[in-house]
Amino acid sequence: MLSTTSISQIKRDISQLVNRVTYGGERIILTSRGRPKAALVSLADLQRLLAPGDAAEERARELAILDQARALRAQIAARVGGLLPDSALELQELREERDELCGLR
Repeated sequence: MLSTTSISQIKRDISQLVNRVTYGGERIILTSRGRPKAALVSLADLQRLLAPGDAAEERARELAILDQARALRAQIAARVGGLLPDSALELQELREERDELCGLR
């Protein structure tokens, strides 16, 4: 969860805000005169931000999962004897049908 607070409120409520960040999982944008200046985040969030290679490792895991999904799709297509329809297009068509039936279009 992301929220904002003024620096003047930080001065009054620092203990409460730190607890919200630490135990509530919030991330708080600190503002001065309505403009964002800094952020209050938990130590766990900070450690994730500072950890080297985390983003690259996460991207590699995502690509590996995508490769597995593509391989599975190819296996299914081979079993049914052809290309599978594009699921994104099918979902879009279903949404359009739903909208027409519900009078949204």
